[in-house]
Amino acid sequence: MIPIAKNIKRYFSKLKFRTLDVAIICIVVVISVTAGFAVFNGLNRHVVINDNGHTIAIKTMKVTVKEVLEQTGIKVDKADYVSMPFDAKLTKVHENVINIKRAVPVTIKVDGKELGVKTYKDTVSDVLKDNNISVNSSDRFVGSQIGDKIVSNMNISIVRVEEKTITETSPIPFKTITKDSNRLDKGVRNTVRQGKEGVREKLYKVVFEDGKQTAKQLVKDIVSKNPLNCIVEVGTVLNYETSRGETFRFSKVMDMRATSYTASFADTGKRPGEPGFGMTATGARVRKGIIAVDPRVIPLGTRVYIEVPGKAADYGYAVAADTGGAIKGNKIDVYLESDGQVDSWGVRKVKVYILK
Repeated sequence: MIPIAKNIKRYFSKLKFRTLDVAIICIVVVISVTAGFAVFNGLNRHVVINDNGHTIAIKTMKVTVKEVLEQTGIKVDKADYVSMPFDAKLTKVHENVINIKRAVPVTIKVDGKELGVKTYKDTVSDVLKDNNISVNSSDRFVGSQIGDKIVSNMNISIVRVEEKTITETSPIPFKTITKDSNRLDKGVRNTVRQGKEGVREKLYKVVFEDGKQTAKQLVKDIVSKNPLNCIVEVGTVLNYETSRGETFRFSKVMDMRATSYTASFADTGKRPGEPGFGMTATGARVRKGIIAVDPRVIPLGTRVYIEVPGKAADYGYAVAADTGGAIKGNKIDVYLESDGQVDSWGVRKVKVYILK
């Protein structure tokens, strides 16, 4: 009789049960315990875990691969190989074998890049395929070969060797030929003929290793297209743009001092009605646009434009039609309509453009 049954019988005998009663109780207990063991054994699943060569055999009531790994304290990296999915159900009928292959770090150098990967693959060839790295027959391995077994911290270095024929084109610059033109304003350029670059072609035989050029040999050097020179006319005629946007041509510009006068007695010594009142030295009647000049500097009858730098408005176009005793050298006297304008004018520095 098993120990449990004996203990039960001894316990109940102390209670002074009848022999038959004790026998019945013992039988019930034995049956219950035996059934419990049978149920427990029926629920057990046999699992063998091969963790990178280290084997563990256990019986477990866990249902899935993930649960039994957690039960045994085995942690799996996402790069490791597990022969069964984590959510796979364990069978009670057959032995469950879980194979784990641990990934190791490997460095791959190829195409000018360095990749650090973790792999559980067996050979260099398998690792390259797993990382979508193709290998050509001309490729060269350094330090390892395509059929070598993978070990931890292995360096796989691939040198790609390629030979190409390359044509390089370079421009041949054209020349710009300039010609003076008295038909154009100064600063104006007119392109008579557009220039076109020529083309030089060089044919090279080039060798690349690991994506980098290691040799380059010139095979042919030719001029496939000659340049066409550009011809440009450059204006020589001076011009000026006024503050109002008008443009005029001039032959000369002079810096001068400008005073002003009116037809008053104070300025001319003549009163209205007297002979010669309001008349210039050339016989023209005074008006806005008449200036007095030194004929040795600006000949009478010369058309000019008077710029007043820094002022709101220029004096504008004028004719050298008058003279004055005080007007000598680089000095002019501009006609204004009133004494107030003369007072406001004072003495100014101006630029006098001699118009063409």
